[in-house]
Amino acid sequence: MTRKAVLICPGRGTYNKPELGYLHRHHGDKAALFAGFDAQRSAAGQEEVTTLDGATRFSVSKYSRGDIASPLIYAASLADAQSLAKDIEVVAVTGNSMGWYIALAAAGALSAEDGFTVVNTMGTLMQEQLIGGQLVYPFAGADWQNDPARKAELLAIVADINTRAGHDLVLSIDLGGMLVLAGNEAGLSAFEAAVPVVEERFPMRLANHAAFHTSLQAPVAAEGRKRLAAGMFSQPKVPLIDGRGHVWWPGATDTQALWDYTLGHQVVEPYDFTRAVQNGALEFAPDLFIVTGPGTTLGGAVAQSLVHAGWQGMSGKADFKAQQAKAPSLISMGDDAQRAIVTG
Repeated sequence: MTRKAVLICPGRGTYNKPELGYLHRHHGDKAALFAGFDAQRSAAGQEEVTTLDGATRFSVSKYSRGDIASPLIYAASLADAQSLAKDIEVVAVTGNSMGWYIALAAAGALSAEDGFTVVNTMGTLMQEQLIGGQLVYPFAGADWQNDPARKAELLAIVADINTRAGHDLVLSIDLGGMLVLAGNEAGLSAFEAAVPVVEERFPMRLANHAAFHTSLQAPVAAEGRKRLAAGMFSQPKVPLIDGRGHVWWPGATDTQALWDYTLGHQVVEPYDFTRAVQNGALEFAPDLFIVTGPGTTLGGAVAQSLVHAGWQGMSGKADFKAQQAKAPSLISMGDDAQRAIVTG
């Protein structure tokens, strides 16, 4: 019996110390795939992906860099996407932020090699320019229940800060029960001063993250468009759900428009991951939501997005946990126990 799945690719911040060695542990059979990626890195004078993954020591300052994290996450995620059990039918693919680039390759709109070129190019450009920064702050409570009033209140604070001279601050990613905000130092600091500390860790700055999905990234988008040709893009083989919740259908996709979105709107406008997940649920009614590795941090945002949509009658964290215990519908491939549920 076929299991239908929406495949979800993670973004930056998912390759951390526990993930060091991920490619070697899980994908010893994909040497040819990684050799192509390594060749691109070597030609650019960059450290090879397999060398980075095979290191004996992890440091946040190095591995959180865009030109290091992006290619590692791409390699791990795409390899996971190629490792699914034969009874799983991927009915749609989406991703969070940088995960959109991985989704393009996982859905066949970019070849594995061209997808790597896109990720490595954009990750390197982001790191070289490192314009602005990001922080994360929750609006949902510990029970994960949606709180539109609190969300609106926080976004009003953001909008007010953004009107101040010398302050840039806007929504970067709508991430389940979290808001990812991006801006310049003045904007980020003003928000940190304006809200209470929650769970002893929020607001949380994200190391080596630029102001992704904001107009501050216009120079990065422009340079990306110069370096990455529209001819790299082709018809997706399975439906692709982008950062607006829009579906790009096989056989009906304008590939020029797909290139334009990927290196335009997707870079400089807010990314609505919540809507992408919810539309995946409502449009495709999958049996499973499979989050590729590395890491497991995206699972919470996926679960919260489903709860906020009332998926299968869920209204909070307890409902989700009960459903997962009965018949898991959300699988994180970065978790070894869950991984076994969806691999061959």
